[in-house]
Amino acid sequence: MDRMEQANAYHEKGFNCCQSVVAAFSDLTGLNEQESFNIAGGFGSGAGTGELCGAISGAVMVLGMVTPVDPEDPVGSKRRTVAKAKELQKRFSERFGALRCRELLQNRSPAEAETSAARRLGLTNHCSIMVATAVEIVEEMLAE
Repeated sequence: MDRMEQANAYHEKGFNCCQSVVAAFSDLTGLNEQESFNIAGGFGSGAGTGELCGAISGAVMVLGMVTPVDPEDPVGSKRRTVAKAKELQKRFSERFGALRCRELLQNRSPAEAETSAARRLGLTNHCSIMVATAVEIVEEMLAE
């Protein structure tokens, strides 16, 4: 099972979008499944406020965990990680036209199923599409 499939399986079991994304990358983050669920538990539904999509929050967490912090250069490390977070959000917004959970849920359209992750997995559930696509974007970024 690849990471997009794994994230979707977590989401189908009832884990929130953030938990599903973070846990799918346990092999890279060093967190076990339970730790991934725990750390990401409060970030679903835009941290309960409808703000930043939980799938994006999870993807940013993953990028942060796989981008080493240099204790000798914390400012430079922060800049590198923030640049990756911005790039991820840019790519996500290009696909969906929004970053906020509330807006993403209101802007449901047939076009959202046109992401390659959604097509490959045959997804039609709105949040499942966000989860799989967030995983897909992280994987693209890691491969670059």
